[in-house]
Amino acid sequence: MSSHFSPKALSRRHFLSLVGGATTVAGGGLFETIRTFAAEDPILAGRPLVRYPEKTDLILLTSRPPQLETPMKYFEHAITPNEAFFVRYHTFPPPTHIDLSTWRLRLGGLVERPLELSLDDLKSEFSPTRLVAVNQCSGNSRGRSEPRVFGGQWGDGAMGNAEWTGLRLQDLLRRAGVKTGAVEIAFRGFDEPAAPTIPHFAKSLTMHMVADSPDILVAYEMNGQPLPTLNGFPARLVVPGWFSTYWVKHLAEITVLDHEFDGFWMQKAYRIPASPCGCVEPGGTAAHTVPINRMKVRSFIISPKEGARVPVGRPVVLKGIAFDAGYGIASVEISTDEGNSWRRAALGQDLGPYSFREWTAHWVPTKRGNFSLLARAVNRVGESQPFEATWNPSGYMRNVIERIQVTAV
Repeated sequence: MSSHFSPKALSRRHFLSLVGGATTVAGGGLFETIRTFAAEDPILAGRPLVRYPEKTDLILLTSRPPQLETPMKYFEHAITPNEAFFVRYHTFPPPTHIDLSTWRLRLGGLVERPLELSLDDLKSEFSPTRLVAVNQCSGNSRGRSEPRVFGGQWGDGAMGNAEWTGLRLQDLLRRAGVKTGAVEIAFRGFDEPAAPTIPHFAKSLTMHMVADSPDILVAYEMNGQPLPTLNGFPARLVVPGWFSTYWVKHLAEITVLDHEFDGFWMQKAYRIPASPCGCVEPGGTAAHTVPINRMKVRSFIISPKEGARVPVGRPVVLKGIAFDAGYGIASVEISTDEGNSWRRAALGQDLGPYSFREWTAHWVPTKRGNFSLLARAVNRVGESQPFEATWNPSGYMRNVIERIQVTAV
C-alpha cells in the first residue's frame, strides 16, 4: 500500500479500505518490532505498527478514532517528518474527502465583516508566517501515570515538531474587525461525531490571550508541504506553547463571542487541578479545575536506547531533545549517577523558542555494570523538571526527569 495519496480526492470508502486492509506491517518485521518495544518500553509492549495514508509505520493506540504514536527514533532530529507525525482524533471516522472548490473557512460572530475564505484566499491575501513549534498531546506519557488513570495509554511519542506556515490569527481578526465586548473566540473543525450523543470537537481561547499572541497561526503547510490529511488538511490552528487540544484540525469555523464558550471540550474535558502544579496527591481529586493550557519544560534521551549495551572505557554519545512553552531552552544537564552530579550537554541549533532543541553529550563509563542516565532541561525563566512525577486524574502534563537504563560491558 502506498503511504501517499491526494487529500483532495480520497473518499471515505477508499480511506477505510486502506486502513482496514493494512492494519499491521506485513511479515516478520512486525513481530520483531513488537519484541523490541516490549524490551525497551513496557508501555508499548504488544502494540502493532500500522500504516495509514500519507504515514509511515506508527504505533497503534486505537483505530476508532485513529490514535497513532510516533516511534522515538524520529526524535533524534529537531524536525519530525510529516509522515512520522503522531495522529490524535476524538471522533470517527476522520474527514477523508476535502473538496477545495467548496471548502471555506468562515469567521463570524461579534465582528464587523463576516468572512468566508478559500484556501487560495488564505495564501494570497495574507502575509505568510513561518514558525517552528512543538505539537504535544495533553496526555503524552499518560501510560506512565502511577496510579494508572483512565484514557489512552500513550508512551512518549504523542508529540512532534514542525515548521508551520500560515497566516496570523490576529491578521484574520483584523480583516473581520472584532467588535467591542469580545470575550472568547471559539474554533470548530469539520470532523463530525459518529453519533448525535457525542459532542462536536470545538475549543476556545480568550480574546485577551489571542490579542497578546501574534504567533498563533491558521496553518496550511507543515514542513513546506500541504498539511497531511490526518494532521488537519487543509488548515489547522497552531497555538505554540500550548497543548495540542487547542490546535484544532480541519478548521472550518471561527466565532468571536461576547461570553465564555460553554462547549464540552472546554467545560468538562481537558481540565487540570487549579493548583500551581496542575496536580493533586496521587489518587486524589481536585476541588476546582481549569482548562489545560501551557506545556511544561521537558527533555528526553533518544540515544542510546533503553536497555542498550555500551562499551566500558569508550565514549558514548548521548543525544536527545528538550522543549518548553516558548521561553526557550537555556540548558540541558546529564547525570550518570542517579542525579548526585550533573554536567551540561551541548545544545544544538536554536530553531526558535517553541521548537525542540537538540542536545548532545559524551560519557565514558569507567566500569562494568548497570547505569541510569538522566536528563533535565532548564528554560530561560528558570523552570525545570521534578525528580518525582506529579499526578492528576487525567494523566496530563507529565514532565518528570526521565531516565533510561543501560549496561556497560
